[in-house]
This record gives sequence, structure tokens and C-alpha cells, in this order.
Amino acid sequence: MQYDALSHLDNHGYHSLVDIIEKTAEKYADKTAYACLGKHLTFAEVETMSRNFAAYLQQETSLNTGDRIAIILPNISQFIIAAYGALRAGMVLVNTNPMYTEREFTHQLNDSGAKAAVVLSDLLPSMANYIQQTGVQTIISTHALDLHAPQCHPSTAISHIEFNHVIAVGAQHTFQRVIPKIDDLALLQYTGGTTGLSKGAMLTHGNLIANTLQTKSRLAHTITEGQDIFVAPLPIYHIYAFMVNLVLYFEVGACSVLIPNPRDIDALIKTLSQYPFTGFAGLNTLFVGLCHQPDFKALDFSHLKLTISGGTALTKAAAELWRATTGCTISEGYGLSETSPVVALNAPQLEQLGTIGKPVIATDVQIVDMNDTPVPQGITGELTVKGPQAMQGYWNKPEETRLAFTESGYFKTGDIAIELEHGFLQIVDRKKDMILVSGFNVYPNEIENVLTGHTSVLECAVIGVPDEHTGEAVKAVIVLRDSAQDKALAIESIEDYCRQQLTAYKLPKIIEFVDQLPKSTVGKILRRQLRDS
Repeated sequence: MQYDALSHLDNHGYHSLVDIIEKTAEKYADKTAYACLGKHLTFAEVETMSRNFAAYLQQETSLNTGDRIAIILPNISQFIIAAYGALRAGMVLVNTNPMYTEREFTHQLNDSGAKAAVVLSDLLPSMANYIQQTGVQTIISTHALDLHAPQCHPSTAISHIEFNHVIAVGAQHTFQRVIPKIDDLALLQYTGGTTGLSKGAMLTHGNLIANTLQTKSRLAHTITEGQDIFVAPLPIYHIYAFMVNLVLYFEVGACSVLIPNPRDIDALIKTLSQYPFTGFAGLNTLFVGLCHQPDFKALDFSHLKLTISGGTALTKAAAELWRATTGCTISEGYGLSETSPVVALNAPQLEQLGTIGKPVIATDVQIVDMNDTPVPQGITGELTVKGPQAMQGYWNKPEETRLAFTESGYFKTGDIAIELEHGFLQIVDRKKDMILVSGFNVYPNEIENVLTGHTSVLECAVIGVPDEHTGEAVKAVIVLRDSAQDKALAIESIEDYCRQQLTAYKLPKIIEFVDQLPKSTVGKILRRQLRDS
């Protein structure tokens, strides 16, 4: 089936993300593009600084067009400048979670073949422990407040260049404009794999431009070009906020207010109080958490006209609480790293709660059975997607790429869905065993691989269980090598071990010991049976 069908998607004259950056910066030059920690940058300033960043990469490093550069930063303006600068130099971005452990950093940097990294200066000391195990040759560091005034960066054994120095030196060079093709790779967006190791979804300039315009079409009547103020509390290294705040809301001339640490609710609310914000992107737990804060309820919501939810299922209770508090409905959408990310989205003020809306324009979706045959409307099956936003494949993984698509070219999401009346889609279950913790994907195989590295663990299974704060929590069911071992000491030791190997949201919140795990006749652990018990 296809909604709002187009024979092709009009790209508005954009042939690369570089076109969007340059044309938009010229159109809205004097308007504020990004605000963060009290520092405001105009579109013209973002253009100039990103051009200088690009010139530095071209003239002062050994990097070449097509090389990968990892951005390891929270939501600060330097992320935008570095990302735009790298794209303008013809390089490929590798969005990287700054909360990763050394093991996770090492895997992603090596798998992507990144030759450069832009990192938060706080990470430099720990980076010294593993950077020699990667191919990263150029390290650019920045303190969160560097754009206010140069800050002291930690002393470290590894060689690095400070961000402000890069911008200053780049300004002395002539920028050599690179013109990427629409099918050129722009971004490696890492997502989990069945092996427990993350894999890079290859997204082109065309993928990201298409999804920007697809999403813009669905939101068109709520966007006022050149005037909106959109709050960005979700991490822009995640594809959801990356597309919304680095591409879509930049392209329409909006000001994005970057929130470096959304867990600091008091600071977030204080920032919100300083802007007549018109848009907000969040997820279920953030909506609920904010609405229970008296200072948040006291804010002026008279300008708020758009709230987007993604990353995890939106509950009816959260949507109703948000509307009662702010007067604004929530438009829930659905997407994946592999689809740039938006597949479907509820139109603002026309939402059907409990659904992910309808597919965005120029997007074909099919709900198929186990043989990849489409099922009738009203019957559940796996949601598959074909459209200009679908990735080119997984980086250096041809077999996993082949398995990810049907023979007719539809990407297999792994989610079980049903088509309701009027074309609305509802996600009813997950085919995969992925766990969603506060909107972050957690893959059981990865956690199990870490757990089984502990000397006390004989075997284990990881499942997701409901959690009122994070949507789901990670539960580890473990068989100990020595059943007589003190359980309290075992839990303490296993938790300490996991903290060294996994970022915080992946940590098992519940550890349960059992004598044996349920298994099939061929010895496969039955996670579903654990979930149902």
C-alpha cells in the first residue's frame, strides 16, 4: 500500500546536505540557528564556523573526501559546527554516543574505520586507554563552554587539537568546496545487531534529504518558516534528533535550543522558561517527568503548537497528561536508524492515539507473513518499508544487508504491526528481542556476551521488563557456575563488571538467579518463555 503516493519525491533543488546548509544559511543569515548554554549562533555564524572547520580538515590534516569522522559530543553547538564542517569537506559522519564504554568506543571506531574524532574534552583521559587500538589519527577536543571562552582541557598522553584552534586556523585557509552527489554516503548511524555488536546503517545525502522533506510535508501546517523555536532535549547523535534538529528545523529557518543534559530537569525547565518555544521533541518518560514538575506546569505554553514523540511507544496516559498540562497534542511517529528515520507519523491535531500514524509521502509499507507475503488489512505481520529514506545497507556487512530486505526490496523492520481503518498503523509487538530503555535500543545478545565474560556466570538470558520510569528495564536471568555461591556477593561483582563494559542505560536493573534456563529441543534459550513467566 502507499499513501500520498508520488512518482518521485521533489528534492526542492537539493542535491546534498551541503546544499541545505549553504542555501539555508544564506536565506536566514541574521536569524538565530542554534542556542545552547546561553550562547546564540546565527545561521551566518554557523556557516562561517563550519566552513572554517572544513578548511582545517582539508588543509591541516591528512583526511580525504570519503573518510569517516566520529562526532562524540552531547547536544552542544560544536556538534553542529563539526558535523556541517565534515559534510562540507566531503567526509562521512559517524554519530557516536559519548556515554559509551571503552569496549563500545573501540568497536564503533574500528568498524567504521574512522580516521578522526571530535570529542568532549572530559573524555580525553579515558580515550588515552584505547585510542591506540583504533585507526583514529586526528583528535579534536572541545569543552562544552569553549564557544563562550576558551576553557582548560585535561592533560593527556594523546595528541589532540582544541576546537577553537581549529576554527581560528581554518579561517586562515581557503575552503575548497566539495559537491557531494545525492547517492554519496553522508552518515554511518550505528544500530544493534543479532551478533551483539552494533552495525552501521549507511545513509546517503539523498536518504536524509528525502526523509527531511517527507517529515516536513507531514508537519507543514504547523511550521512557520523562519520563526519557530524548537527545543532539542534528545541526543542529536541519535538519528531521531539528528534529522529533526540538524536538517529539518535548520532547513525551515528555525532556532533549535540544544539541551546538553535533559536528565537535569531543573536546568531544562529553566532553559524552557527563557524561550517562547513553539516545538518540542521528546519521548514518553520525559513527557511524564516534566508534567509532574510544578515549575514546568507554571511555564507559558501559549506558543507551543507541535510536540513530536518517537523512540519508544507513547502511552495514552502520557499523551493526555501532556495535553492537559501544555494544551498541545503529541504527534507520535515511528522510525529506525535504517530509515533515516521516519517511516510513519501522526499529523498534528489529527492524531489517532495508540498508533504511529500513516506512512509519510513516497513511502510504501507492507505488512507481511513469515514468507514475506503481504497480509490483508486487519491482520498482524511484520512491517516492511520501501522508500527513498531506506538505507543502502549495513557498512561492510553484505550478508546482514541481504537478510534485512525482502526479495522485492522492502526493509524488514522486525516489528509486528497491523493496519487499522483509514490507513493508520499500530505496532503491536516486536519480532526482535530488542529492549527499549528511555528510547534507547538495548540488544540482549550484547548484554549476554558481556555477562558470560564474568567468571561466575555459566549462562544467561536478557529480557526487557516493564518499568514505570524508563518504559522497559533490562533483566538478566543467570545460571551461576557455582550454585552455592553467595548471591548478594555475586550480584555486586556482576554489577561492577557490567559497569566497566556497558553504558548506563544498558546495565541490568534486575538480576535473577535460576538453576536452569528454558530451552528448545535444539538448545536455544527461550526468551519469550522467560518474559511470560
